[in-house]
Amino acid sequence: MEQRTLSVDSKDRVAIYTSLGPQLRELLAEERDLIAAMANFSALLKESFGWHWIGFYRVVGAELVLGPFQGPVACVRIGYGKGVCGMAWQEEKTLVVPDVDKFPGHIACSPHSRSEIVVPVRARDGHIAAVLDIDSSELDDFTAVDAHALEVLCEQLQPLFE
Repeated sequence: MEQRTLSVDSKDRVAIYTSLGPQLRELLAEERDLIAAMANFSALLKESFGWHWIGFYRVVGAELVLGPFQGPVACVRIGYGKGVCGMAWQEEKTLVVPDVDKFPGHIACSPHSRSEIVVPVRARDGHIAAVLDIDSSELDDFTAVDAHALEVLCEQLQPLFE
């Protein structure tokens, strides 16, 4: 069964992201467990936007390893520089992909994923410790609005990473 992204325009997204900041701060206020924090972070975004897949890949050695997520089963390991996630890790910057079929080396974990955004998450010392990966079943579903807002939200996880 194909899941559809909630129809949310740019103005509404700004309002949703603005409301998510305080909610996430409250969820993380007393939380010290990184896995629990990433799980609630993923769930909060899934409930707010309804995207096809939302989750984290953690940097473990020379690869990204699947962490907490919301959505169907996913690829477990991704190499450095491989696919959108590995490329965002390598380039240390957020990547917005309007059409995953046009991204060289895209790793297709689901036929329902049409567009993607990947946000690197930094640890306290500044190195990339994980990436937030979001797939939409809609083409061209992510903009600079999403990139900026998700980067700001991900900063709230930084104190939990070693």
